Amino acid sequence: MPRFDAGDVPLHYEQTGTGEPLVLVHGSWNDHRSWQPAVEAGLRAGFRVLAYDRRGHGLSGPAPGPGTRRQDEDDLAALIEALGPAPAHVAGNSFGASIAAGLAARRPELFRGIVLHEPPLAALVLDDPSAAAQLRPVTEAITRALELLREGEDAAGAKLFVERVALGPGAWGTLPAPMRETFVRHARTWLDEQDDPGWDRLDVDGLRACTAPVLLSHGSESPSWFATVLDRLAAALPHAHRHTYLGAGHIPHVTHPQDYAATVTGFLRQS
Repeated sequence: MPRFDAGDVPLHYEQTGTGEPLVLVHGSWNDHRSWQPAVEAGLRAGFRVLAYDRRGHGLSGPAPGPGTRRQDEDDLAALIEALGPAPAHVAGNSFGASIAAGLAARRPELFRGIVLHEPPLAALVLDDPSAAAQLRPVTEAITRALELLREGEDAAGAKLFVERVALGPGAWGTLPAPMRETFVRHARTWLDEQDDPGWDRLDVDGLRACTAPVLLSHGSESPSWFATVLDRLAAALPHAHRHTYLGAGHIPHVTHPQDYAATVTGFLRQS
C-alpha cells in the first residue's frame, strides 16, 4: 500500500498510467476512489495519474488535532515535490479545487496546468447580491448539518448536506450504498474543515502571479453562484479558460466521467 509521509500524517495514494504527472485532489466527505470512474474513462491516457486520500480521509492518517485548509495545501505541495517531478498538472473538485487554488496562490511554480471544478469559495462572492441570496439557504443548511454532526447524527447530517448543499433533493437515495457509507465515515473530517475560519477564502492577489494554464469548470445543473466564483477567479488568472458540463452538477467526474476525462485531458495536452 503506497504511503507518503507528509510530516505529521501519512497519506495514502495510488498511481496509474505513464506520462506527465497529474495529481487529483478530491473534495469533502470523500476519498481517492471518487476519481475512479474518470480514471477508467480515459483520464490516465498520456498521464501518470496520482490520486491520494487527503488527511483524515480514506486510508490516510487522521489529522493530529483541528486541521486547516492550509495544511491540506502543504500536503499537496509536499506530494508534488516528493513524487514529482514538479511542476505537475493538478485537478481538484469542490473543496479539493479550493485547496489547489489556495496552493497556486502561494506556490505557483508547482503547477504546470490546473483544473478547478466548482471550488466553494463563497467568501469571494458575498458582495454579489444574487450570489449572496443563493448562498443564504446553503449557509442555513450547512449550519443545520453541523448541528446534526455535533449531536452525533452523522448519517442524518451527511444526507442533509448531500440533498440541500451539494447534489440536490433526493440525491442521497440515488448514491450507491458504498458512497453513502463513505460520506458518513468522513462526517467528522468535514466538521473539522468547517471549523477552519479560512475554509472559503482565497488570496486572489496572490493567485494573479500564477501563469499556468487554468481550466475553470462548472455544471449546468449547479447553482449559479459557483459560476460567479469562477468569474472572480477568471478575472485574476491570466490564462484561464471556462467550460460547462452540460447536464452535470457538482461531481462530473462521477456522473459524467467520459465527458470529464476527455475535457481535462484535451485541455492539459493543448496547454
